[in-house]
Amino acid sequence: MTDTKQEIERKYEAPWADDTTWLPDLTGVGPIATVVDQGTEDLDAVYYDTDDLRLAAASAVLRRRTGGTDAGWHLKLPLSPDSREEVQAPLSDALPDTLRDLALSRTRGAQVRPVVRIRTTRGVRQLVGSGSTVLAELSIDSVRAESLLGSNARASWTEMEVELARETDPALLDAVDEKLRESGVDRAHAASKLTRALEETMVGAPLLPDEHAAETVVPGSAGEAVLGYVEDRVHTLVSLDPAVRSDVPDSVHKMRVTCRRLRSVLRSFRSVLDRKVTDPVREELKWLGNELAAERDQEVLLERLTSRIDALPPELVFGPVAARLQVWDLSNSSEARQGTLDALNSPRYLALLDSLATLTEQPPLRVKADRGAENVMAKAIRKEYDRLAGRVSYALELSPGSARDTALHEARKAAKKTRYATEPARDALGKAAKRLGKSVKAAQKVLGDHQDSVAARGALRELAVAAHMADEPSFVWGLLYGQEQAEADRRERELPMVWADASRRDPRKTLS
Repeated sequence: MTDTKQEIERKYEAPWADDTTWLPDLTGVGPIATVVDQGTEDLDAVYYDTDDLRLAAASAVLRRRTGGTDAGWHLKLPLSPDSREEVQAPLSDALPDTLRDLALSRTRGAQVRPVVRIRTTRGVRQLVGSGSTVLAELSIDSVRAESLLGSNARASWTEMEVELARETDPALLDAVDEKLRESGVDRAHAASKLTRALEETMVGAPLLPDEHAAETVVPGSAGEAVLGYVEDRVHTLVSLDPAVRSDVPDSVHKMRVTCRRLRSVLRSFRSVLDRKVTDPVREELKWLGNELAAERDQEVLLERLTSRIDALPPELVFGPVAARLQVWDLSNSSEARQGTLDALNSPRYLALLDSLATLTEQPPLRVKADRGAENVMAKAIRKEYDRLAGRVSYALELSPGSARDTALHEARKAAKKTRYATEPARDALGKAAKRLGKSVKAAQKVLGDHQDSVAARGALRELAVAAHMADEPSFVWGLLYGQEQAEADRRERELPMVWADASRRDPRKTLS
């Protein structure tokens, strides 16, 4: 059993804990009506990480803490500079499997062990608003840290943190921050107690991925632009892993799109990153995207079919339509969900995460990576656009039918690749890249709506056959099939106009 909450806080340097005359009176700051002293508590936490500190490098924290009101196992995952998602599990001797799995994309399957012990004497003050509402908690911590990595090095310091209550407006942090700064209280230089403990016990905080890359790329180069984009998408994929495991809405879709973006950019910019390294990574990203596809496609189909049924006049809905749709969804979604989890728990996925980490930490830069971003990236985008133009022209020449459906789907994929290629180039190419991406997206939407109709018709035929075999009326499924066919026809008629508008500014001329 776990509990999840969002933690929004800021840390500050504190000269000492026993004498707090340095702390300004916060009464009247924003909505704070009074400050209530809650006394002190003793906390004892052991922090866990891999031998090479992968969690710390990802700004994540895993600890087992006793004392205080929330004793237990805590996994903290970064959301923004001031906020983290904290997952709590009951106190136990062994690390709970749930937290181990949620940390897996950061540890990449490496064993975790105790690295630091931190004992804290905490003085707590509640910042209370009108009606006795607790707005935030201000803690002044006297900290003693001890390395568990063999050196037995120790360090101690005093720090302060202000953490918002669940429903408090984050603007209160800014108001309190301004008051503290006016009184000479500075922000803490370390993001967490663990980071500071690693620094002050001489272990040293590990380099973040972008700090590794900064040593190898030329500022303003194509390599810097492409690698920065790749690093950002790898970070996104790793961050989405816990959300997918927890079945957060839309997380599977976001992870699948991230895989697609990475694959596309690694392909488009082979002149920058060596394909002998990136092609195997692309293949594994394709595998992961395919494993996620079943769950995502089922989500899309269920939403589409449900909305279509809801829009029908009640007098046209014959038979147990809702029940049939529910049976169909339960059968497909449970299998698809298990497929997603099996993929994320597989050695193949862990190997992919290792490959992505290596790609960002030891980028396989080619000679053109050192050249100016503008020319290198414009050439790659023009190549993708030419492929898209060819596929659209080919599809429009075909007669309606399955061959044309397939050709339109291929054009849709080419549109995505062209749009994704413009994304890392927007700083270098400016408005021209943004305009192209926007216009191609319009064509991609028409092509995507057409493909969704193709997929929906396949599902509707399956539902109609199942209804017929169960001696249920299949009228609704046939009616919806006809609607989807009409929708596809509309999109096919619309495409030439949309494509003419999208190709009005020829990127062979605008991207130069």
